[in-house]
Amino acid sequence: MRTERDLTEGNVTKSLLLFAGPMILGNLLQQFYNIVDTWVVGRFVGADALASVGSAYSLMTFLTSILIGLCMGCGALLSFYYGKGDMQRLQDRMHTAFVLIGAISVVLWLLVQTAVDPILMLLQVPSELAGMMRDYVSIVFLGILFVFLYNFFAFVLRAVGNSVVPLCFLGLAAGLNVGLDLFFVVCLDWGLKGAAWATVFSQVVAGVGLAVYTWAREPGFRFSFRKFARGEKAVGELLSFSMVTSAQQSVMNFGILMVQGLVNSFGAQVMAAFAAAVKIDTFAYMPAQEFGNAYSIFVSQSFGAGNGKRLKEGTRSALKVSALFCVLVSAGVFLFAGDLMRLFVKREEVQILAIGVEYLRIEGTFYMGIGILFLLYGYFRGINRPGISLLLTVVSLGSRVVLAYGLAAVPAIGVAGIWWAIPIGWALADTVGLLWMRKAPRGSLTDTDSGICA
Repeated sequence: MRTERDLTEGNVTKSLLLFAGPMILGNLLQQFYNIVDTWVVGRFVGADALASVGSAYSLMTFLTSILIGLCMGCGALLSFYYGKGDMQRLQDRMHTAFVLIGAISVVLWLLVQTAVDPILMLLQVPSELAGMMRDYVSIVFLGILFVFLYNFFAFVLRAVGNSVVPLCFLGLAAGLNVGLDLFFVVCLDWGLKGAAWATVFSQVVAGVGLAVYTWAREPGFRFSFRKFARGEKAVGELLSFSMVTSAQQSVMNFGILMVQGLVNSFGAQVMAAFAAAVKIDTFAYMPAQEFGNAYSIFVSQSFGAGNGKRLKEGTRSALKVSALFCVLVSAGVFLFAGDLMRLFVKREEVQILAIGVEYLRIEGTFYMGIGILFLLYGYFRGINRPGISLLLTVVSLGSRVVLAYGLAAVPAIGVAGIWWAIPIGWALADTVGLLWMRKAPRGSLTDTDSGICA
């Protein structure tokens, strides 16, 4: 079966959906086993453990987003050269990126293992939860190198139109994680540590498995020092592109981390409600996020091929598909917010349920805003303007953080102010991005022989 897909040919909407489908399904699987973690911990360990996992999840998302952003930027660069038909540069950049991002992964792992306590203080974690969260974080971050392996090779394969194989390995890891969660936590009674070890083992399977597959089945992507030496001149290009994409991802998640600190200041009940509601929230809009990532690869390949007409047609199609999906999901989350929260929280935890339902009904109504924002991120990243994606992230998250802290300080608003700050931030960033898109010069799909256009 042919797993690679050239997005510069064929029906635009069909090509986008067929390419995006495995990416969406893969991330749904990833979110599914994150949700299983939350469900198992909330049901079988308790509300304090649920609060600890939720706060730790925000921390993990921020730190791994640095690596994912670097891999995403590398993938967009490789897809540009794939669309252009320059396989030599594609291979050189891939080998250089492997060494660069791998080294950063090691540094991040050392940072977390040596600075857990200061990080917990920064997050304003209540003292009664600090020990539990410390144990969880120390274990789960043993898997960071395998997170790098999976995401690096997943974005390399997606860059050449292969979104199916990463899905297969992620599906295997997801099934393993669910089984190990139940075995370690429910059968062996390992508590929160069991959930952490289940996550690590599943990350090892996904990362090592996909790396071995790529080595065995894609000879052009095999690592060698000879190819790395040829690619040394590409370090500047990789850094200028991937670092901006990584900055966008990390700024986005750093803003979320700051909001997590504010949530923590409201106590364990709000933390527990937020932990459950965020998992539901992320699962709900994640397909729009992955569709935006697939659209970015489409844009990058079309840009590399110099096909402006196809790029414009694909943008119109992507907006329609994303808008329809977001409207349907918003309606579902609003109507079934209570039922969704009760999947994670016991019925007798009335206050936690009420807080979570309020969050979902405020934010879930406005998924259209984040759906458009994901497409804007993908568009500017695809046309080699990742700096604009970073700017939109700063607008979205900056306004969200400022509004969250400002509104939450008003007694009549309280914690609801944190929830309202989120869609307001999306709306502001969408406005800036759409205006910038309309003002972008036409006929700019050009590049130079030495690399990507500035």
